[in-house]
Amino acid sequence: MPSFDVVSKIDLAELDNAVNQAKKEITTRYDFQGAQADIVLAPDKTSLTVKANTEDRVQTAKEVLLAKLAKRGISLLALEYEPIEKTGLSNCKQLIKLQQGIPVEKSKELVKLLKDAKLKVQGSIQADQLRVTGKNKDDLQEAIALFRREADRLKLDMQFTNFRD
Repeated sequence: MPSFDVVSKIDLAELDNAVNQAKKEITTRYDFQGAQADIVLAPDKTSLTVKANTEDRVQTAKEVLLAKLAKRGISLLALEYEPIEKTGLSNCKQLIKLQQGIPVEKSKELVKLLKDAKLKVQGSIQADQLRVTGKNKDDLQEAIALFRREADRLKLDMQFTNFRD
């Protein structure tokens, strides 16, 4: 029986490269002279922290980071932004969480989407991914097209892997 998996994963090597490129650009840019701006990737690679001495500089450093992530092929839908917070007298930081895996609530939304579209496929939630099975691969391709159309509305970065005939 044909099937495929819907996953949400970030290429950690590309993430590391994008963070290093953004750090390098921040250290060389004129508008960041004396700004004490930095981007820190958490050791477990589940979040990023953008630090600077003003909120504007945090925002600008974040924009540099997002440009580098986009160039490296990392979807910006996989990022969840916390509000900018002040740390001490003259420092600010923003935490950016990285989404690895599909949360159960989003998986349930995807299964409901399949049922509402009346496609002849079934979705089953398996930990942090969703397996979609059907009788023929045309139905599976319709499901993939449906998921791609709804990705922005769901705010979910999806990859389709393990397509089996």
